[in-house]
Amino acid sequence: MRVSTGLASELIATAHELADVARVATLSYFRTRDLAAETKETERFDPVTAADRLSEERMREVLARRRPEDGVLGEEFGARAGTSGLTWVLDPIDGTRGYLSGTPTWGVLISVRDAEGPLFGIIDQPYIRERFEGGLGRALVTGPMGEAALAVRPHRPLSQAILFSTFPEVGTPAEGAAFRRVAAGAKLVRYGTDCYAYALIAAGQIDLVIEAGLQAYDVQAPIAVIEAAGGIVTDWQGRPALEGGQILAASSRALHAEALALLNG
Repeated sequence: MRVSTGLASELIATAHELADVARVATLSYFRTRDLAAETKETERFDPVTAADRLSEERMREVLARRRPEDGVLGEEFGARAGTSGLTWVLDPIDGTRGYLSGTPTWGVLISVRDAEGPLFGIIDQPYIRERFEGGLGRALVTGPMGEAALAVRPHRPLSQAILFSTFPEVGTPAEGAAFRRVAAGAKLVRYGTDCYAYALIAAGQIDLVIEAGLQAYDVQAPIAVIEAAGGIVTDWQGRPALEGGQILAASSRALHAEALALLNG
């Protein structure tokens, strides 16, 4: 632990308050018939909604009150520098396409990091009221089934592994070809669950997530949660993936190595 016990308790409590206010904000729009979306890009549909903005606004209000000395990096409103050496990294709705479609696999991503990386993270799914948290000595999920410890599955080879990714095309044509080399050897491949797939690794339900083109706010909470549960997250070269890009998350180091070798031909 890189912070004192007292500060750790404060950071955890703050993260949960952020998740609580984001739940209220996101559910106020979810599955409403008049929810509209704008696109952030011209070449493809990259949606943002009023719910994304409201969720991040509410979280930033909490941080301004509880942790004004900390920095903030959010998907919708960018970066604000701090003086404490800590930065909160926020994705107010990870999986806006799923959110617009009414599926309960989007989530709110919250993490707090220092210069070395994330200290604590939360993956929250507001609609089913399921919250995964990891770091600062904690690795647990709370939800409809109560509370349980998070732990990745015991090692299994790729031939017995379950692999998830958000999009079948997985980034560029070259990245897609690399992904398909891994997918061809997996027992089962599934798509479309956004951040919820990372939570499933931590919960011991699946074995691999492979993605590309991610941002820091997409990955820092999942890194904290998966590592606390005993898994590993790197880029496709096995390096730290704190800023996003190509992501390989695995339940075991041996499986991670097997997937890494195939990704690199």
